[in-house]
Amino acid sequence: MMLKLKELVKDEAGQGMTEYGLIIALIAVVVIGALSAIGTNLVGRFTAISNELDGTPTN
Repeated sequence: MMLKLKELVKDEAGQGMTEYGLIIALIAVVVIGALSAIGTNLVGRFTAISNELDGTPTN
């Protein structure tokens, strides 16, 4: 029984795919964060442009 348990602990099959999955998940989190920051910035710029075109003064 102990021999079988030791073999299971040493078995590294599937470990590479797990690492790739974690890397892809990390990249997805970074991309989502970057897109939300860019999106917020773009909304502010378009609002300022719209206000300028309407004649409303901005700060």
